[in-house]
Amino acid sequence: MAILAPRSNRQKAYIQLHLAVFLFGFTAILGKLITLEQTALVWNRLWIAILGLVFIPGVVKGILQIKRKNVILFSGIGVLVALHWLSFYGSIKAGNSASVTLACLATASLFTSILEPLITKSKFQWVELFLGLLVMVGIYFLSGVGDAYFWAIIIGLVSAFFAALFSTLNKKYITGQSTLSVSTIELAAGFIFISVCYPLLQWVFPQPQWFPTGADWLWLILLGLVCTSLAFALSLNALKEISAFISNLSINLEPVYGIILAIWLLNEDADLNIDFYIGTGIILFSVVLHPILMRMQNRHTKA
Repeated sequence: MAILAPRSNRQKAYIQLHLAVFLFGFTAILGKLITLEQTALVWNRLWIAILGLVFIPGVVKGILQIKRKNVILFSGIGVLVALHWLSFYGSIKAGNSASVTLACLATASLFTSILEPLITKSKFQWVELFLGLLVMVGIYFLSGVGDAYFWAIIIGLVSAFFAALFSTLNKKYITGQSTLSVSTIELAAGFIFISVCYPLLQWVFPQPQWFPTGADWLWLILLGLVCTSLAFALSLNALKEISAFISNLSINLEPVYGIILAIWLLNEDADLNIDFYIGTGIILFSVVLHPILMRMQNRHTKA
């Protein structure tokens, strides 16, 4: 039984990760439905998510047991999370398209293939770089969807970089830590960061209102509690058993889930051309191809 335990833990981690990815797939849809601009949207998302975590038994106690230097470290990562979400929703608002932003997010695999060996000192994987470049080919086709999406694509790529960076750093430092407690620290740091930088953010991205009204409350509660608190904790816990690259490559399924939802719920297919579907198809192909190429590489190494 002891021999089977590691594989069992890895399988559990994959299930947790894909459940988190499925929940992440809703975030772009909710971001488009919520009428708040990106800064106010992320700020409200964070405090709702934090409330959803601090009342879980053991979370606050777990925070107090984390060393001060690690609290500072995870707080820094939390700022990166906030920057990722600000650019993510900024991309959605810039192009008024959840689908384009979600497809751009898939380039996180390319950034991770470069960042992970540098940060975690792991072996450089040429297969991962190849797949990351394949994703970039998908983005090339995606760029043909029209000039109206130019800034949405640029901001979406910035968001993907931040996603790759904070995922890789979490992979390096999450081992041995309480997942829920670390999630709370990171989200709280992101909330404080936006609050402190409010004057600058308000000047760069003017917010007509900061608090939700009407249906926005429902969407934000769903976004904060289910698609943030739960999903973020599941993804962090999965990182204890799998690599940051596999995590980000699996998260490339988020565009697939999100795009299907966007077409079904928001009728976004009316605004997208054939280049978009070719690009998205290439991105999905890279996700399917990853385990096949890694298995071939491992067999060649053993031989």
